[in-house]
Amino acid sequence: MSADTRVAVVSGGAAGIGNSIAIRLAQDGFKVAILTRTPGAAEDAALQIEEHGGVARGYQADVSDRQQVDSVLARIREELGTLSVIVANAAVAPKKPFLETSVEDWENTLRINLTGTFNLVQSGITDLLDQNYGRVILISSSSAQRGAPDMAAYASSKGGQLAFTKALAMEFSRQGITVNTVVPSSIDTPSVAKKRASGQMPSVEQMSKFIPVGRMGRGEDIAGAVSYLASDDASFVTGQTLSVNGGSFIG
Repeated sequence: MSADTRVAVVSGGAAGIGNSIAIRLAQDGFKVAILTRTPGAAEDAALQIEEHGGVARGYQADVSDRQQVDSVLARIREELGTLSVIVANAAVAPKKPFLETSVEDWENTLRINLTGTFNLVQSGITDLLDQNYGRVILISSSSAQRGAPDMAAYASSKGGQLAFTKALAMEFSRQGITVNTVVPSSIDTPSVAKKRASGQMPSVEQMSKFIPVGRMGRGEDIAGAVSYLASDDASFVTGQTLSVNGGSFIG
């Protein structure tokens, strides 16, 4: 099965890391379905891919809502075909001291980041099982590896993804499905740029001093890792955590 007959779905694929992943998979020949809960954003991102020769469609859906996920995946199957690659990237990253974190804050973060991952993967993996082939790729965070002050809910949700990866890899490896996680850190995305502009984060130059390779990462760096894991070259790689962080966390 060649890449140009396969369909990849990317949640949170309209901006930042997710958009870089969607663009790269389209360049690799996949038909790409972009999901986001922001009205019109996924459609705009898909149009940009198609203007550069790729095949993409945009869909509005909140991954924390299982009914929406089931409905949108049914549309994707009708319009693009059976899923082969699932990239769970959609997430929120609230920053608040632990003692100020409400139960609502906690539950909302886990509902989007972890339950949203569950919803997307469980709803889509039946396609992969029917083909006896597929790739599930989660996008976690280094906060799950080394902790993060004022981000207990976010780090916990991302740590849950790491455990989820291992469990699914063990359960589905005999069915031709690999399950892996890419863990970014120090990636210069538009959301990071906004935080930097508002004084919530140090400058690129300051951050780069603490990264062994001497620069911040780009969305394309994460997209390259996803491209590999989505390929046939990665058929013997499952249950793994691939840290893409310029050496800022080694473990």
